[in-house]
Amino acid sequence: MGELARASGLTVRTLHHYEDIGLLRPSSRTPAGHRLYGPEAVERLYRIWLLRQLGLSLQEIGLTLDDPAWDLRSSLTDHRRRLDRTLETATRLRDRIGRLLATLEQGGAAGDELLTIVEDMTMLDSPVRQRISILVYADLEAAHDELRDVFGLGPGELTRDADGRVVHGELLAGDGLVWLHPETEQYGLASPRTLGAATATMAVFVDDVDEHHRRARAKGAEIVYEPLDQPYGYREYSARDREGHLWSFMKPLTED
Repeated sequence: MGELARASGLTVRTLHHYEDIGLLRPSSRTPAGHRLYGPEAVERLYRIWLLRQLGLSLQEIGLTLDDPAWDLRSSLTDHRRRLDRTLETATRLRDRIGRLLATLEQGGAAGDELLTIVEDMTMLDSPVRQRISILVYADLEAAHDELRDVFGLGPGELTRDADGRVVHGELLAGDGLVWLHPETEQYGLASPRTLGAATATMAVFVDDVDEHHRRARAKGAEIVYEPLDQPYGYREYSARDREGHLWSFMKPLTED
């Protein structure tokens, strides 16, 4: 346990807590009672870390960990993609600081370049760590099934109350979470199907817009418009889900 704590940056107390709540148990124990952690336990700890980065509580993580659809390779790919974006921002920031230093050494003024540097610094050191999109549906279970099957959103959990009714849903959309919320009069939340209109739209980046469109159409999606190149620099198509939420699936035109 001590070695795992040092490698992960967690305290032994935290690992004890994870064990107590069933989140991460040792693979075995030595004859003297020392906890041993094998490759499966390390992989599970990696998953816990990823889900914590998404802002999930330990209870929510416990509900998600045993999903058989989870895949280490795709999760590592998404993780690397997020790191690439961070490194790209850091590299751009370093180059801008270098240019500004050269300008100042030659007697020039900082100008707007300093503001741009501040913006990049904010991206790297923002107190906001994760966003969660929340959509309202009258039938959470049917919406959950459609979004997974038709639009290819990642696996997530459905939470039921004591009577078996679905009261919360979760799905993965790339590096973000989508929560499904039931209609409620208390907070004035209603599905577009109930309202008769959508008040927002969801935009999701995909690897291949045309292939995603073909799959969604084949699965019976209601296509609003076909894939096209937009003047603001994206190829995208739009579709509505079963309750009227408007979705756009897109990719930057400049991306290889």
